[in-house]
Amino acid sequence: MEEIAEVYARSLFEVAQDQGQLDEIHEQLDEFADVLSENRELQVFFFSPYFSSGEKQDGVAKVIDGGNEYFVRFLELLAEKHRLPVLFRIRREFDALWAKEQKLLEVSVTSAVDLDEETVKGIGKKIEEQTGHRVELAAHVDPDVIGGLVIRVGNMVLDASVRNRLERLRRQVARAA
Repeated sequence: MEEIAEVYARSLFEVAQDQGQLDEIHEQLDEFADVLSENRELQVFFFSPYFSSGEKQDGVAKVIDGGNEYFVRFLELLAEKHRLPVLFRIRREFDALWAKEQKLLEVSVTSAVDLDEETVKGIGKKIEEQTGHRVELAAHVDPDVIGGLVIRVGNMVLDASVRNRLERLRRQVARAA
């Protein structure tokens, strides 16, 4: 199923990019997926095999009234091919392609105590300088960190926490014993 999501996401992405409507389609995909995930009746309708693809296509036209024509046609194609249940995976894949295109990097900073906004922004600025990407920052508090920071940049993790140091020390002592 993951391959199907990648193929559809890339196709939508390329059409959106070719038409110069990448941000608009990205926003509409996010909105549609959010509404669908929150509305059980829509899920039953769009994901159920009891409704025909024609009924689902009509439903798409009604739900996305005034939407981007390429996006609406894309959803109608998904309905026709009975692929609407894959929409959430398509969204994930599309979001990844969009973030890469925007040179957007997700960064998560975890600390034992609440950091002031200036410190978090400073960390983000340093990462932007080193990577050349725009940074989307999120700060979290986790008392288990004890002290220091855990910084996740994309899929890389820098664990400079006291908890991590204590764990490494524990393993060294256990090996020496």
